[in-house]
Amino acid sequence: MYPNPQDVLPLPSRPDVEQYRSRAKELVRAHREGDEAVAQWARRWIDALAVHMPHDAPPHARDAERHAAQVARFARDRLATGAGALSQAQFVIARAHGFTSWTRLLQHLHAAVHSATDSACFERAADAIVQGDLDGLTTLLAGTPALVHARSDREHGATLLHYVAANGVENYRQRTPANIVTIAQHLLDAGSDVNATCDVYGGGAMTLGLTATSAHPRAAGVQLALMDLLEARGARVDSGGVRMCLANGCPEAAAWYADRLLSRGEPITLAEAAGIARVDLLPEAFARERQDASRVADALQHAAWYDRHEVVTWLLEHGVPVDMASPDGGDTALHQAAYLGHGALVSQLLARGASVHALDTRYGSPPLVWALHAWLVEQRGPADRYRAVVLQLLDAGATVRADWIDDERLRADAELFARCTAALAPG
Repeated sequence: MYPNPQDVLPLPSRPDVEQYRSRAKELVRAHREGDEAVAQWARRWIDALAVHMPHDAPPHARDAERHAAQVARFARDRLATGAGALSQAQFVIARAHGFTSWTRLLQHLHAAVHSATDSACFERAADAIVQGDLDGLTTLLAGTPALVHARSDREHGATLLHYVAANGVENYRQRTPANIVTIAQHLLDAGSDVNATCDVYGGGAMTLGLTATSAHPRAAGVQLALMDLLEARGARVDSGGVRMCLANGCPEAAAWYADRLLSRGEPITLAEAAGIARVDLLPEAFARERQDASRVADALQHAAWYDRHEVVTWLLEHGVPVDMASPDGGDTALHQAAYLGHGALVSQLLARGASVHALDTRYGSPPLVWALHAWLVEQRGPADRYRAVVLQLLDAGATVRADWIDDERLRADAELFARCTAALAPG
């Protein structure tokens, strides 16, 4: 159900219950006027809330157009049911803020206007954590020691410790201050439960797993230190951690998990060994899994995604076909390397005979389209890296369709556009 527990809107610093009641009635009137009126209602509301969005919140959280479109779509769907227009409008507002019902939202709003309530203290403590305000957090915990065991009123029901992971909680609070390890230590010293769970990503999420899969502590350079602290304080190290981290772009955390699992005698899979570049573990894992084509393909995919040249070489030299396709999407290692702009790996795969004409089964696209999409649509950048990959693929005989290169940025590059035009497929 919209939204997920993370993609929610911030509340005003001084919320007005009556204003929220009026806003729900405005939505009912807008629905009667039509879809465009609902879209305008959503945009006005998002604009009013924008001033309460932290300036350093992640860009995804600050995307007003995206929020407005989501809210309008959800509102239209709910009110189209014809059941209790006002109650449906109230539900839309409550859900957009991350609450399970209008009643839960009103309870929170009433509590928020009184600074001494548990809800108000929890909100200030959560803000202190993501702002790196250790003094403010210390003061709040000293005044209300039970805060370390309290849970958010929002759907995810997170504890304060979960907020140190910058993952799973509301997007606008997904930030990692430089002193987050010290803050986490302070919360644990105060009695936070290191293995407490919250209701995100299917439920049962703990702080260690959320930290290990979070881009924010990784970007801040504190992910492993924070994981070390949580482990030292008794956090459970789950067997699925390696795969979980690789799936979320955190290879260093995946290697951290692998070290713990191997130390207690638990093997890791071929794909996991490939993703963390543990060439020494490949022979044993390959011997176990070589008869399972999907597992072998998965390993090659992981090696390509994480630009593991040595692993790719090892797999190919042990008989893995260079164009072995992913069982779920039909993409090859060359698709992956092109999409991620791994120029050296693209060269390596082409030298091994990888086909530039291989089509994935999900989109029916060759590696060249994957590279162009990553560069021009997703703007993964840097542009010169993708330009080089496109030229590599063209040099290897890739053909082009006119609609693939219908982009002003390509036309502005006379040399590249000429090369692409020369490779146009007949018809």
